[in-house]
Amino acid sequence: MNPTLRQMRAFVALAKTGHFTSAAQTLHVTQSALSGLIKELEQTLGARVVDRSTRRIVLTEIGRELYPLFSQMIDDLDGALANVADHTQLRKGVVRIAAPQLMCCTLVPEAVAAYRADYPDIDVRVADSAVEHVIARVLSGESDFGIGPEREAVPQLEARELFEMPFSLVFPQGHPLEANGRVTWQDIARYPFIALQGQFTQRLLADMRAQLRDVSLKPANEVTFMTTALAMVGAGLGITVCLPYAEPLVRMHQLHMRPLEEPRLTRRFFVYTRTGRSLSPAAESFIDFLFPYVAAKRDLAREQPSPAPGAAPG
Repeated sequence: MNPTLRQMRAFVALAKTGHFTSAAQTLHVTQSALSGLIKELEQTLGARVVDRSTRRIVLTEIGRELYPLFSQMIDDLDGALANVADHTQLRKGVVRIAAPQLMCCTLVPEAVAAYRADYPDIDVRVADSAVEHVIARVLSGESDFGIGPEREAVPQLEARELFEMPFSLVFPQGHPLEANGRVTWQDIARYPFIALQGQFTQRLLADMRAQLRDVSLKPANEVTFMTTALAMVGAGLGITVCLPYAEPLVRMHQLHMRPLEEPRLTRRFFVYTRTGRSLSPAAESFIDFLFPYVAAKRDLAREQPSPAPGAAPG
């Protein structure tokens, strides 16, 4: 005894309108098709659900019992399907992003604002985290995906490269390096260096040892966040290095940013998701939006001329 959804819809429409003609119009079917669905339902149930007359139909006792049950089932199903449609058509949804604190001060808010301009009904939540905590938030399910630097492969994670950027030097106005037409890693080794704690500095020093055996970069201070490093540089306590996506924050501190050469050391950043876990339509749409957005910003930055030595930061 398994009534079909079409049979239940036909019965509910007939019970609401009281007429085969009106119910058929409501369902956009012919009257004969509606009558056939009601007969099929009665055959499935083994009982009559309506008594027919030339003017109106009357629900039988069984029909009166079934009507509120079938009506509620259809309402619940239609509500659930409408909710799914809202998600798939991006009229509803939540995106949870984990990203390093510096990126959450620069690139991520700009990307979120641009995305919300296209999808204003999607709720985007950003978790600014220490770099080492980004992947942990993704693995725990606290965030749908994370954006972070390259790390050793983890079986539970899928990684898609978002961008690769070279390190740039950051120094205050009036610093001796301001007069240099180009700046090398050997140049900066002579000045107090503000570094970040953890893997950022460890990997940087390892890269330098591999390519610059005669250059030693000894941090004068190691801090947790790049925002702290930039503030210390602004106070004249040293210089630091960061990636070009941090330029808006560098400008806020009225500091200079200059590409570092000999060698050109880079960092790759990835979008991390959990292996074998489907993302929500909203999260998928944000990732699909993020890749071309970042590529467009990178291309625009390449087209802009570099400031001349000694020029004030914009």
